[in-house]
Amino acid sequence: MKTNTNQDYLLSSVKNALRILRSFSIDEPEKKVTELALSLGLGKSTVSRLLATLASEGFVIKDPETQKYRLGLSILNLNTVATSNLEINRESFPTLQRLVNEIMETAHIAVLEGTDVVYLNKVECKHPVQILSHIGRRNPVHCTSSGKVILANQEEEVIEQFIENGLQKYTINTITDPHDFRATLKTIREQGYAISIEEIREGVASIAAPIRDYTGKVVYAISVIGPIHRMNPYNPSIINKVKSAAKEISDKLGYWKN
Repeated sequence: MKTNTNQDYLLSSVKNALRILRSFSIDEPEKKVTELALSLGLGKSTVSRLLATLASEGFVIKDPETQKYRLGLSILNLNTVATSNLEINRESFPTLQRLVNEIMETAHIAVLEGTDVVYLNKVECKHPVQILSHIGRRNPVHCTSSGKVILANQEEEVIEQFIENGLQKYTINTITDPHDFRATLKTIREQGYAISIEEIREGVASIAAPIRDYTGKVVYAISVIGPIHRMNPYNPSIINKVKSAAKEISDKLGYWKN
């Protein structure tokens, strides 16, 4: 019984340590012990102990002046190993580079994870804008072109479960009505691409197309994103280039349409 209790404690500690690591973001790269304790619902002593352990292994670093913690280089090493071994990153990189050269805007590869899309690969243009799309960034599915184009090609039960979780409003253009959102997904599925215009951030537009694996399932999306004063998301030439890039990557992943 005592052994089980110890195992439960160790598992709980590992989970809480991982929660601490995941709490850091581009928006909040540094945090104090008190902030972490409050946001995670943990005791300050527990957070302090876990941070000390993580620091000893290089996963976090403490600033002696501000007393704030930030992620350490050990995280960067793990990220390099993970991303370099992703088949989608290896296969998509040349296509992303060519797409950026042709359209002159930033391009991404994204995957669906829960109610978010996560950016796995990115090639920036020469004049990037602050668009909240760094590698590893999580954005809401319903107001991003990548998220919508992946979700539109999932089973109906997946779509309905997503809608049941609610469609949070980010800008005046965010689609929050379930009926309108279903209609939008239907259009996306039929036309083979998605557009997002100021749905997550004002002044930003994006176009995405679905990437299929060897089974034909849509598992990723490729997108281009840029400021609306520079990129017209309704431009047929840009749309066709994005769709062509998606097909090229799908072919590399083994997809073959009968």
